[in-house]
Amino acid sequence: MSFSQTIKEELSGHIGQGRHCQLAELAALLHFCGQYRRDRSGGYAIGFQTENVAVSKKGFTLLNKTFNINTGAEISEEQMREVFAKIGDLAEPVDPLLLKNSCCQRAFLRGAFLSVGSISDPAKGYHLEFVCASAQKAEQIQRVLLNFEIEAKIVLRKKYHVVYLKEGERIVDLLNVCEAHVALMEFENLRILKEMRNSINRRVNCEAANITKTVNASSRQIEDIVYIRDHGGFGHLPEGLRQMAEVRLEHADASLKELGTYLDPPVGKSGVNHRLHKLSEIAEKLRT
Repeated sequence: MSFSQTIKEELSGHIGQGRHCQLAELAALLHFCGQYRRDRSGGYAIGFQTENVAVSKKGFTLLNKTFNINTGAEISEEQMREVFAKIGDLAEPVDPLLLKNSCCQRAFLRGAFLSVGSISDPAKGYHLEFVCASAQKAEQIQRVLLNFEIEAKIVLRKKYHVVYLKEGERIVDLLNVCEAHVALMEFENLRILKEMRNSINRRVNCEAANITKTVNASSRQIEDIVYIRDHGGFGHLPEGLRQMAEVRLEHADASLKELGTYLDPPVGKSGVNHRLHKLSEIAEKLRT
């Protein structure tokens, strides 16, 4: 089961307590994946265009709770008028009057995600989106998200308007708003694990780079010291530089700090670096 399916399974089992919240979620389900229709006999029907059985069941559960319409039962013209009067034209965005309360906005976002939402595997990357048939519906989702201080962007993908989030923290905020608390904890665990791995990788790469830098520097220093030794020897060097040259040749893999401890008297890292720099200058003069 994908992470999107996991979230939808959880959200499908969450039913708002108040009728106003149930209406807001039902409105989202119908406006994003629902339809009204009349059959050949002239009867009325309401359906949900979704491949997810749990989402379809959620829609019919809300129809039963809000309008006392049972699955498979014939819908009377009076019931159909009542639904249309409350839910409105499905080609348009959800009536803002149904979204006055914060709790109803949460329910709306639940219904929107169940209908047209999806999320990538958080172990691979962070991307959550709502795929909408019209710009107006996409903009409504964007506005409702902003009411919870969640900034989303909209992009046109072929004929669809896609509202998307790409930051882990914003996706966490949305899951919290939708009250998908189990999925939120799983997402957070995966996010923490991923960030720990990235941190370890960065540290390893940094240490590897530092080791490479140290080895390269050591090779250049030894090359300069060997050149000095072979073109005049160490006899003409001041005592401090002579000792430095000998210690560097003897301890090729040592760091600057370690080299300083081998000198008599010991010298700090900056002092060692200064002496090695002087030796490099001497080698350059001999080469010219």
